[in-house]
Amino acid sequence: MKILNLSLAIAIVTMLLTGCTQQAPIDVWKEKNITKPELTTYELNTIANKIYMNETSGNPDYLMFWSKNEVFPSLGIGHFIWYPKGVPERFDQTFPAMIQYYIDNKVKIPAWLIAVKDTGAPWPNRATFEKSRNDPQFRELKYLLMNTKALQTKFFFERLTASIPEITDHVAPQYRDHIVKNYNALAKTQGGWYPLIDYINFKGKGIKDTERYNNQGWGLLQVLQTMRPVRPGPNALREFSRAASAVLQRRIRNSPPAKKEKQWLRGWMKRTGEYATSIL
Repeated sequence: MKILNLSLAIAIVTMLLTGCTQQAPIDVWKEKNITKPELTTYELNTIANKIYMNETSGNPDYLMFWSKNEVFPSLGIGHFIWYPKGVPERFDQTFPAMIQYYIDNKVKIPAWLIAVKDTGAPWPNRATFEKSRNDPQFRELKYLLMNTKALQTKFFFERLTASIPEITDHVAPQYRDHIVKNYNALAKTQGGWYPLIDYINFKGKGIKDTERYNNQGWGLLQVLQTMRPVRPGPNALREFSRAASAVLQRRIRNSPPAKKEKQWLRGWMKRTGEYATSIL
């Protein structure tokens, strides 16, 4: 009986230790040597206001926008994509995740918004969207977006830090160290978080096959790859700016003529040019 009890005790201890080992979280950022600090309230508000001006030029009407060239609306200061039901998702859809972020952060949001979170945008097309601008639900959502700019920026920031391990895993091992070092150089530079946050929100991660022309992408991955090796400091901002401009110029050269993307060149170059100087 004593032997049986001893065996049982050993089994229980082994099970508990095994369970603890299995449940221990892996810090992928530390494991991959990726910088993951917190933003201060001042940084959040400053970056939020800058992105708001980038996307709307200070006009709240542009917080909810549907381009004639797109099959989806873009919402909020980051122009989150929200596909209507049944529309193929060529780009990363981000607004349902933002709705969930509101819920997780205990922000009071309309019940109708929660109800449609997983079913698709409530406007099937651009014409319906534009006709709805004076509807109560449309105005309710616009007011919510206008008054949560800092929280939207915090969402961008968390999306950015969560994406870096994913981006490094997407490339061959020999390129990972270069990408991580360039990312860390920006992360450790005064004002470096703004270009990182803005660009990934502006042009995506760069890992989707559908976000390519001639098999060349234009997301954050491609910018970090295109950067020359750089140390933290003002030169990191300038190098990121140069690489971002080069990547977007290449996108326009590769784009099908029917897309008429050259019309965006001036605005894109202005935006990426501003990355060269810290906003903080």
